[in-house]
Amino acid sequence: MSGDRRSVRARAAGLGSAREGVGHWWMQRVTALLLIPLVLWFVASLVYHTGADHAEVTLWLSQPVTYGAMLVLLGALFWHAALGLQVVIEDYVHATAARIALVLLAKLACLALFVAGFVALTIIAFAG
Repeated sequence: MSGDRRSVRARAAGLGSAREGVGHWWMQRVTALLLIPLVLWFVASLVYHTGADHAEVTLWLSQPVTYGAMLVLLGALFWHAALGLQVVIEDYVHATAARIALVLLAKLACLALFVAGFVALTIIAFAG
């Protein structure tokens, strides 16, 4: 018998709820399902525009539907990446301070990459 005489509930207090990760799990699945058609569309678009000149690709990217789909692709991609990195960090980094710092760093990196992609896409689409 262990030296801990607290009840099972008392020992588990503060360790989080089994329901705590459900939202995270669902968002990973939603972003993954969203990425499937978007990546297929993006690859098909790349194939279709193979050999196109700069002006043609710029015109294509400046269309509202194309521009919007590219933004959704970028957002879903980096959100999905941030969620996945968080899971890996939480599973393999055991020091609390390091885990928190790495999760924050991963989220900030994904946000920075999204912003860079947004800026690049906007410049290409509207400034040529």
